[in-house]
Amino acid sequence: MKHFRKEIIAVLLIVFLTANTTSQTKRSSVADSDTKVENKKKKRKKVKLPEIDLSHWSVTTPELNEKGRATNIEPPAILNYATDQRLIPYMYNDSTIGALVFYAFPSAATTANTKYSRTELREQMVPGDNNVNWTFKQGGYMKGKLAMQEVSKGSDGKYHKVIIMQIHGRLTNEQRDFIGQKDNNAPPILKIYWQDGKIRVKTKVLKDLNATNTEILHEEAWDDDEGFSFEQKVDFNKFTLEVKVSEGKMVVILNNNEYAVYENIHMKRWGVFENYFKAGNYFQSRDKGAFAKVKYYELKVEH
Repeated sequence: MKHFRKEIIAVLLIVFLTANTTSQTKRSSVADSDTKVENKKKKRKKVKLPEIDLSHWSVTTPELNEKGRATNIEPPAILNYATDQRLIPYMYNDSTIGALVFYAFPSAATTANTKYSRTELREQMVPGDNNVNWTFKQGGYMKGKLAMQEVSKGSDGKYHKVIIMQIHGRLTNEQRDFIGQKDNNAPPILKIYWQDGKIRVKTKVLKDLNATNTEILHEEAWDDDEGFSFEQKVDFNKFTLEVKVSEGKMVVILNNNEYAVYENIHMKRWGVFENYFKAGNYFQSRDKGAFAKVKYYELKVEH
């Protein structure tokens, strides 16, 4: 009888242990499943997009179009850049960091009055129309959060220069016809460079302060200034640039703590022109194998 009881107790113990093991296995499986779901959720959260509204920008790339010119894509087509085969190689999202990457290299696709190629945005106040622009009197504000991702070096061992922001002048149709020019092109009043890890600003100055309002419409009336370099070195780190324009004044701000202020006769006389903002990667080299990639995390414009 005692032997029989021992057998019953042994059987019950085995049943209990088996049930407990099965329960633990089920709990473990559920826990593993929950962990996988949680991990998937975490992975999904890592996908980021840049904070850039492209509905008021066109873009020029280093790709030749069917007319043998630099490819230009305007709104609304630019909004499909992530699937547009013409843009995918030159303008694409890095969704791991939430940036829009602009890639440029020397190509045959250049624009008027330059030998360099670009993947660069051009502001359009009215989407698809380059004839509506702004004056210094009307004012403008552009802010970008960006970083240099990669850039090649020249034979001198220095990094190639890249223009990352601009304010470009433009003749009205009436001004163009009045001076007999074939296009609306006017000089850029502002060029901001990434140069050897620092931010450098170039603007325009009149060669003759006594030039008439008609004479200053010609590009040859203007010259480059000596340029200004901010003290802070940004290298390949993320930084913020702001450009503020008002009547007779232009201010460039780096990381909210360094300022370049232009308030002089040249800025006052510049009021004769219309303007538009540009941002991206205007690559400043024709060296074989040269290239640059610029990342924009944020870009906004106000008027």
